[in-house]
Amino acid sequence: MQTQNITYLSLGTNQGDKAKNLQNAINQIDKKVGNVLQISSIYKTASWGFNSDDFYNICIKAVTKLDAYKLLETLLIIEKDLGRQQKTKEEYEDRIIDIDILLFNNDVILSKDLIIPHAKMLARRFVMIPLAEIAPSIIHPIAKEQITNSAKKCNDNSEIQSIDIKLLQPVSISDKYNYIAIEGNIGAGKTSLTKKLSEDFNAKIILERFAENAFLPKFYNDKERFAFPLEMSFLADRYQQLTDDLGQFDLFKSFIISDYYIFKSLIFAQVTLQKDEYLLLRKIFNIMYKEITKPDLYIYLYQNTERLLENIKTRGRSYEQRITSSYLKKIQEGYQGFIKTEENLKILLIDVSEKDFIKKNEDYHYIVDKIKCF
Repeated sequence: MQTQNITYLSLGTNQGDKAKNLQNAINQIDKKVGNVLQISSIYKTASWGFNSDDFYNICIKAVTKLDAYKLLETLLIIEKDLGRQQKTKEEYEDRIIDIDILLFNNDVILSKDLIIPHAKMLARRFVMIPLAEIAPSIIHPIAKEQITNSAKKCNDNSEIQSIDIKLLQPVSISDKYNYIAIEGNIGAGKTSLTKKLSEDFNAKIILERFAENAFLPKFYNDKERFAFPLEMSFLADRYQQLTDDLGQFDLFKSFIISDYYIFKSLIFAQVTLQKDEYLLLRKIFNIMYKEITKPDLYIYLYQNTERLLENIKTRGRSYEQRITSSYLKKIQEGYQGFIKTEENLKILLIDVSEKDFIKKNEDYHYIVDKIKCF
């Protein structure tokens, strides 16, 4: 499990729409670094070290899994993406955005490429005033005193003025949802996405226990004989797992995310069972369904059949290698029917046929943005 690091950053700008520049930087930090937890007021100050337009400055608190050096690298990329030009001289100069690492946990780093705490922070009011606003009791790891006391002792006499412009804190997935269910056809990547989201957003995870089902390999060898016991055993196990796990609140997790929803029992049963068997299972399902907590968001990952078959082959489960495209298409049709007719769930459909959200960060962030903005 990756460590969650707390960092405090200073942001400044004196070009163009300065409030917009700060908001854009906040949004990018939340997207590429980690959740932005706090944002100070905006403070206007005269340019520091050279004559130019006034600066807007803020400090923010963020949580990240990046180490300090990767954080620095990522912030430099964000600056460049937002339009900051490479310095043409050694002196201070105008900038559309400037992002500095002030503090990183309680670490002290003194290297050629990175100094933490920031070497000049204690001497700058435009840093210490907004930092004291959001982190008054934090101890400076070298000065060994609270930030609020260090701010009072700052010898910088520059005039600083609070601006009545409110910046928006990006909404976290955990702020919007208590329970998310991720669904998709066989091989769509729902478990991989569930695990990744759980790690990044501190969620309690519920994974389907398909590997423990003794009927599954038997079903793929003899579908007619083992379809009903397979679907009944899955239904019973899904009901038991969801009832137990959704009923147990975890104080150390922000929300719950699962890689299945119990309704998949009906979707698969429609494809695999005879009519009378399906009607029997449906009666039992209806009784159970009343007792199951419904997700705040139901996500369906759509993959085309060709990609599904590729993924199934790649992950190499022997009992899945006989799965046919026609079987996958029937499952897909079942999900499509459910999505079109279900009126009691918030359903987000995401086409990931051309996405590789495990290997490509931009594809993963595309999905995260879809969830946040839905």
